[in-house]
Order: sequence, then structure tokens, then C-alpha cells
Amino acid sequence: MTVVVQTEKLSKYYGNVLGLSDVSVSIEPGVVGLLGPNGAGKSTFLKLITGQLKPSLGRILVFGQRVWNNPVIYHQIGYCPEVDTFFEDLTGWQFLTQMLRLHHFSPQAAAKQAEEMLDFLHLSQDKDRLIRSYSRGMRQRLKIAQAIAHDPRLIILDEPLNGLDPLGRRKVIRLIRQMGEAGKTVIVSSHVLPEIEAMTKRIILIHQGKVFAQGNIHYIRELIDTHPHIISIKCDRVRELAAALVKEKEVIKVFFTPDPHEVQLETRQRDVFFERLQQLILDLHLEVEAITSPDDNLQAVFDYLIGER
Repeated sequence: MTVVVQTEKLSKYYGNVLGLSDVSVSIEPGVVGLLGPNGAGKSTFLKLITGQLKPSLGRILVFGQRVWNNPVIYHQIGYCPEVDTFFEDLTGWQFLTQMLRLHHFSPQAAAKQAEEMLDFLHLSQDKDRLIRSYSRGMRQRLKIAQAIAHDPRLIILDEPLNGLDPLGRRKVIRLIRQMGEAGKTVIVSSHVLPEIEAMTKRIILIHQGKVFAQGNIHYIRELIDTHPHIISIKCDRVRELAAALVKEKEVIKVFFTPDPHEVQLETRQRDVFFERLQQLILDLHLEVEAITSPDDNLQAVFDYLIGER
């Protein structure tokens, strides 16, 4: 497959602060998840490959061309930033139309494409409202619309699901997968592993400005499954449940919290334990309020992998 984005020993420094260090990756068509905790360097990486930042060291090729100060290839790139960068006194329709005009759409073609994109992302009813009055979810959908409306070959989405309701998340996830299946290159950043899992199996893990791992998501899942997971259970008879849990071979330890209706446990066999837990709940006739995993997030995984836990 053709390499769309290639970086070689890419580094970016902000004075004495490290943003990105010695990053070498090759990204081919399809959906790629860029994963890392907040502050890992994800947004810096995306701004470098979209030509918004100049590298301190190394080089970037997009479609085989250097991206810095090369406007010829910018129309082939769609970018949804993590932060809002709107002209607040424009309506949603005006903003999207003007963005399309910058990509050399005719007035008629821009108007038609804007209507279609606004309808697709459920913004048609609010297209004539000023952007300053938009909710967070509406603003997020408009950012996504401007990133894909001009039909770019490379689409870069920085935390695209922020602020979306569950229905909006499902629709955007489906859209991202469809674009990848259509042969486009989509780079999606997130610090939430399940979000990326719903979109792709290809990942790049960034930590402290460096590529920590890259490849198939099953690899990172194997790493996750080797570290102990904390499971929190809220129910009506906590002590009775705790007494039963300490007898289970999958449970490493059991401990209570300040909440009198909560018990927590640690296990290295999460999937096996959850199957057993269902039977325990039935056997003890418990009324369960919630079952959660407080450390089921990418930050906890990184902390484990780099030895901070």
C-alpha cells in the first residue's frame, strides 16, 4: 500500500520544552488511531503533519511531498482541531460555505455541499443560527463537517468525539470507518481506548513525545490484560459480597471504600471474573447499583507499562 504520511526522526521543541522527540512512523490508507494520555504530544504531531508547525528536527512527507510551507497539498488535507477556532458571528451555513470557497468550490457548489454536510450531521435546522449560540455538541459536528466537506484524501481528527451525545458518537464512528473503507487515510487522536477500538485495529501509542508502540490494537490489549484491574461494585449487601469475593481464585485482593455501599477488588483475569460475578450476583440475590472499572482508561495502562504503578 502507498505510504500517505511518513515521518523520519521528527522532533519539535518549544524552547526548552519537549513536544515531540525522534518520531518515525509510516501511515498507509485506512483508519489509524493515535493514542496517548493528555499532554503526550498527540496534538503537536497532528499540527506538524498538517503543516501548522515547522519541525525542529527531522522531516515529514505527506503524499510524498514536504508539508511545511507547501500550500499545494493543503487542499488534500482535512483537519478537525481539538479546540474551537470559529468566526463566532457567522452562521453555521456561512462558515461552512466560506471554508469550501477557500478550497476553490464555486458559490453554487459550495452552497450545495454545505447543505448536504449540514444535513448529514444533523445541523440543518440550526444552519442559520450564529455559531456563538451553538452548543458544544453542535460546534463539534460543525468542526467535523468543515474537515470532510471538501472531500480530502487525508483526514485528521483531533479528539473528534468530545462533546457529542451517544447517538452523535455512533454516527461519527460509523462515518470514520466508512471513510477508511473507501480508501481515505484517517488519523484519529484520542485518550480513550474503547473509542479507538470502535474505529480501527491500527494504533500508534505516544507517551511523553515519543512513539511508545505501534501496530495492531490486539498488541496493546495483550499488554492491558497482563496488569491488574480494579473493579468497583455498588450493591445493597457489600460485606456479604466481599466475603464471597475473597474466595474467588481470580480475585487478588478485596478492599472497601468510604462509600458504605461500595466494594472494590483487584483481578488480572477481568473477563473471567465478570462471568463469575454474574453468577455471584444471582446466587446472593444482590441488588446491584453499578459495576465500573475506575482504572479502565489509557492513562492507567500507560502508568502500568512505564512502571509508575
